[in-house]
Amino acid sequence: MMRAFILVLLAAFALAGCAGLPSSDPIEVTVAGVEPMLPGEGLEVRLLVKLRVQNPNDAPIDYTGVYVKLDVLNKTFATGVSDEAGTVPRFGEAVIGVPVTVSVVRMVHQMMGMLDGKPVDKINYEMSGKLNGSAFRTVRFKSHGEFTLPTTPAAASNRVNP
Repeated sequence: MMRAFILVLLAAFALAGCAGLPSSDPIEVTVAGVEPMLPGEGLEVRLLVKLRVQNPNDAPIDYTGVYVKLDVLNKTFATGVSDEAGTVPRFGEAVIGVPVTVSVVRMVHQMMGMLDGKPVDKINYEMSGKLNGSAFRTVRFKSHGEFTLPTTPAAASNRVNP
């Protein structure tokens, strides 16, 4: 009986402690740019994805690492990690570069899936990841958008629409 009382008491304290934590709005993460990087190993392409991170909260976000996963056509297209450390200021934003790896085999497989006879001018993507912080300060994110493909050789610059 005493053991049950202690468990209920501990649960009540835990809930009260969680209720006292400040709530925060989710961060907004979009692709700000994509640049070629160093050559990959064998059948892979390395790109530098620049993430624009917006913090709509009253507290800065300190991070010591970044992970990102990019899905295209509901399949993993690219993943990347960075041990970059920094701070996204309160009610501010930062651009964080994350090197990602794209498997050429995965890329070809997904391109074959897009070949249905219709012209492709946009590719929808979903992105997820995290800004790693201290034990209770890791911030996870999810977002989506579309890449607009160039329609003429003169428009060969990569355009990204978050």
